[in-house]
Amino acid sequence: MLEQFIRYYQEQQLFGPQDKLLVATSGGIDSVVLCDLCKAAGLSFAIAHCNFQLRGADSDRDEAFVKEMAAFLKVPFHSIRFDTKQYARDHKTGTQVAARELRYEWFEKIRSANGFEFILTAHHADDNIETVVMNFFRGTGINGLTGIKPVHGKIRRPLLFARRAALEHYLAAHQLAFVQDESNLHDDYTRNYFRNIVLPQIEKVYPEVRQNMLHNIDRFKDVDVLSQQEIERLQKRLVQHVENEWRLPVPLLKKTPAVKTVLLNLLKPFGFTASQLPDITRLLDSDSGKYVLSTTHRLLKDRKHLIVSDQKSIGSSVIIIEKEGEVAFSNGRLKIERAHAANLTSDERVAFVDADLVQFPLLLRPWKIGDYFYPLGMSKKKKLSRFFMDKKLSLFEKERVWVVEMNKKIIWVVGYRMDDRFKVTPHTKNVFKLSFLK
Repeated sequence: MLEQFIRYYQEQQLFGPQDKLLVATSGGIDSVVLCDLCKAAGLSFAIAHCNFQLRGADSDRDEAFVKEMAAFLKVPFHSIRFDTKQYARDHKTGTQVAARELRYEWFEKIRSANGFEFILTAHHADDNIETVVMNFFRGTGINGLTGIKPVHGKIRRPLLFARRAALEHYLAAHQLAFVQDESNLHDDYTRNYFRNIVLPQIEKVYPEVRQNMLHNIDRFKDVDVLSQQEIERLQKRLVQHVENEWRLPVPLLKKTPAVKTVLLNLLKPFGFTASQLPDITRLLDSDSGKYVLSTTHRLLKDRKHLIVSDQKSIGSSVIIIEKEGEVAFSNGRLKIERAHAANLTSDERVAFVDADLVQFPLLLRPWKIGDYFYPLGMSKKKKLSRFFMDKKLSLFEKERVWVVEMNKKIIWVVGYRMDDRFKVTPHTKNVFKLSFLK
């Protein structure tokens, strides 16, 4: 295993023998083996451990174990404790996503602050297999079938060559201690479901499924390389850059094989996604003036071209509101002032909000694809695109809609509807009046 480990990180050029490395370590089998291999290979490394405080005493046990292991290996030890559940609530995300965001952000801080060249994680071949299978069922392009990359920025994954069984054999042969995360044995997380149920069931029919998947991943990588080369060739042929616009000729696009895949790859750098492909391909036969928006760009049908333009270049901007007062924007003026709850009105050009829930600065900006809010009177969130559809807004009307935002929460869809989370209630003590003045 040691020889394979050294050969793999050298062949993949993951790091050099003199590089300072930071090894992400949970205390489980994979990371324990990675630390032992780094020590046996004579690498210069430190250990970093995150206590996510999700499993009570077991989380503290894991932290203590990793600290003792670092002392035994005589390498520096870094640790941190996160209130992961609170972070997940604050950012309205799942616990697993929250833990991933927290740990990688912290790893990078430790790396840059202490002069480490790279961060090592213990992802192995079976992790790779699970990821590809999950991506396939979730929905992905060819790149999603190439699996976990050995290199991602400053992150290096030197165990991707090894199967889980080989790591367990190494652990037993070297009599290494480890801690078991009981959550890995449960099926309530998506990865655990595929690991503990889906793949074992498939193995009953195709016993070599895991090895076959690894061979497939290698083939998918080659296909992805060839695909990217062809996309680069087509990009030179199909995309014309003129000032702040990119033009794609519709007649040539219609003659291009696999046009959906080509369009997705050409437009992905501008923020367009696979879910928008039906709308994008319809533009090829639509009338001039029809368009599709990404979070940053607009794709417009103009006679015989599809034209990509930065939304900022079509009059969009973001205005920072530091305090009460009045600001001008492309549609008119927005005025924020103190008011009394007794003066409430049903005028859509005015919104009364609980001032104690508002924190400056606010953002006044054009709406974008993916925006959502909780329309006044509703307890469920609604995408603005759906809200506009229900309101039967024209393309021109939608293009002129702006929102007032605070900490990534929409307070008011200006001139249409305020967010229920900021409404005035019988318990409200202070009120802001937001007025849209055309």
